[in-house]
Amino acid sequence: MSTSLRYDTVTMICPVCDSDFPTSGRRRYCSVACKQQAWRDRHALPSLPARTARADTVYICPECETRYLGERRCPDCNLFTRSLGPGAPCPHCDDPIAISDIVADYQPPNHKRAR
Repeated sequence: MSTSLRYDTVTMICPVCDSDFPTSGRRRYCSVACKQQAWRDRHALPSLPARTARADTVYICPECETRYLGERRCPDCNLFTRSLGPGAPCPHCDDPIAISDIVADYQPPNHKRAR
């Protein structure tokens, strides 16, 4: 003669905190807190990697207008900087220079065709 599974044990083990608790209906968790934690674990979003400033991006401080290469915060003003775009240190003066600064000087004028 075999016994039914529902009469097998008098207590259950909580899958979250591993504590024993008396059975009561269809209850799976020992407390509401463990039930919430189990739901949060099941529905957790994947963690995103921390976003860092790109080392080849030139930034400018809106207050003192100092340019930085790969730094998102001005150390003097303690403000977040604004991105100017990709760039590198100038080969002559070693100051950060954005590619848009160089390319903007050599753009031909926009000529429209006469109709």
